[in-house]
Amino acid sequence: MDDFIIYLRLGFDHITDPSGYDHILFVVALCAVYTLRQWRQVLILVTAFTIGHSITLALATLQLIHYKTQLIELLIPITILITAVVNFFFQEPKARFTKAVNQRGRYSLALLFGLIHGMGFSNYLRSLLGREASIVKPLLAFNLGLEIGQLVIVSFVLLLTYVILDIVHSSRLRWTLVVSGIVAGMALSLIINNEYLSELIK
Repeated sequence: MDDFIIYLRLGFDHITDPSGYDHILFVVALCAVYTLRQWRQVLILVTAFTIGHSITLALATLQLIHYKTQLIELLIPITILITAVVNFFFQEPKARFTKAVNQRGRYSLALLFGLIHGMGFSNYLRSLLGREASIVKPLLAFNLGLEIGQLVIVSFVLLLTYVILDIVHSSRLRWTLVVSGIVAGMALSLIINNEYLSELIK
């Protein structure tokens, strides 16, 4: 099998792996306030996250930036918790200007948190690369795999939202609060059980 396909598959498997569900939780939190009809806004939001994690994934894999792995593993669930908590206060603005400002704020948050998640992705990719002569092709393939996996998660969340809101006719506010509450609870559990945090508290 071509190396490009191998790394593409590894990227896809990494972000969709239920055993490493932190990145899945973040994407779910990003989408929790949107409906299927708002897929364009979600696409822009996810693109902002992709830009962020692509930048630091490349820089970290090329060893142009350095950081504590344990710190990133703590920051990732913190970004999930913040995103979920922000959802609790989300209201769909009616005025066009207010709506634009609100959306830009969410896009900026996704971009910023994408930078942190990219460093988390790079830890896994670096462990796979070993002594590869050139990492540009594997890096591109892995990142593309992440993006495809990310879009699969987004599609699933939006379709589930459509079923709950348009077929079951549940309240949109209730759905947002339930999903965000579950994500916040799981993120809080990851933070509390983080070994690096335990060391800092001692």
